[in-house]
Amino acid sequence: MIKGQKVVCINDTFNGFVKAVYTQLPVKGVTYTIREVFLGREKIVKGGDSATVGLLLNELTNPPDPFHVGKQELGFSSERFAPLEELPPEEEAVDEELEAAVGDFALN
Repeated sequence: MIKGQKVVCINDTFNGFVKAVYTQLPVKGVTYTIREVFLGREKIVKGGDSATVGLLLNELTNPPDPFHVGKQELGFSSERFAPLEELPPEEEAVDEELEAAVGDFALN
């Protein structure tokens, strides 16, 4: 996952602690844009020693992580999101041309 990439939330189940600490949470099925990718802790508790890939999203803003020395914004595990399937720009243009051609044919 990279900055600027569109992702869709596939897991919006959060425990009570997370719901109390975060101000905004992602919703399953909603599309978001990655604002930042970072190496995070598996759990937001003191002593969390396993790492995970964390994401900050353009559409959601949260308070600083109370356990992070640099007070980094609370983010989300990348495992909660799936890349949104988008066509590369050149393939999208071909599809649009094809749709227009089919539309013209259907009208005749």
